[in-house]
Amino acid sequence: MMEVRIRAIVEGKVEGSILVSRSAISFLGDIDAKTGKIIDSENSLYGECLKDKIFVFPRGKGSTVGSYVIYGLRINNVAPLALVTKEAETIVIAGAILADIPLVDQPDIDIFNILESGDNVIIDTNEKKLIIKK
Repeated sequence: MMEVRIRAIVEGKVEGSILVSRSAISFLGDIDAKTGKIIDSENSLYGECLKDKIFVFPRGKGSTVGSYVIYGLRINNVAPLALVTKEAETIVIAGAILADIPLVDQPDIDIFNILESGDNVIIDTNEKKLIIKK
């Protein structure tokens, strides 16, 4: 196990399997709010679903409507358990707050070169840590 310090933005404690995108995500163009699936055919995760996964991605991009897509994921019961990013920007922060999805960023090591889809992690925002259970 490896413990990583993180910044907590939206609180929560979750444990689960991760889905890792190596590229930035536009919640407005890359994710289907009704199904939770990644619909960007250029993304290596094309067709994968965010539902009940901890979604790890380097950063968000694109339109402010992306915040409402994140909220739509919650409304449609296909939301991820949590969001992990290098540096959260306002679109992702607003969406996570609206949808009440735990959101963390600024890991103290480059976890994006360590984590693989399918790994299991624990996020505890009260303790400001992410535990990698490989």
